Amino acid sequence: MIIGIGVDLVDIPRFEASIARTPKLMQRLFTPAEQTLKPHSLAARYAAKEALIKALGGSDGVHWTDIEVASEPSGRPVFALSGETAVTVADRGITTVHLSLSHDAGLATAYVVAEAGS
Repeated sequence: MIIGIGVDLVDIPRFEASIARTPKLMQRLFTPAEQTLKPHSLAARYAAKEALIKALGGSDGVHWTDIEVASEPSGRPVFALSGETAVTVADRGITTVHLSLSHDAGLATAYVVAEAGS
């Protein structure tokens, strides 16, 4: 059963300017592994985290650095959740979170579907 759906779109040049203007955002928004990525990949991960929050119905119990967007060996993006965010997702009965990312033409987008087992 679908619990929630979230989508987000990020303007990559605007995102880059925000990071340049406020460098501490990197530590606030991204895990150490994510911080090494290029701006277009960071923008897509930011969109993924926003889309997850939307799929969850809000940000209560969610912390940015508890959400890491990793890749399976195939390249498929997946969430690696930890801390209070992992507990919040489990408490909401969510057993599977699907994630799709894309970036092109100066935009990054993410789509998330949160599911509960039947």
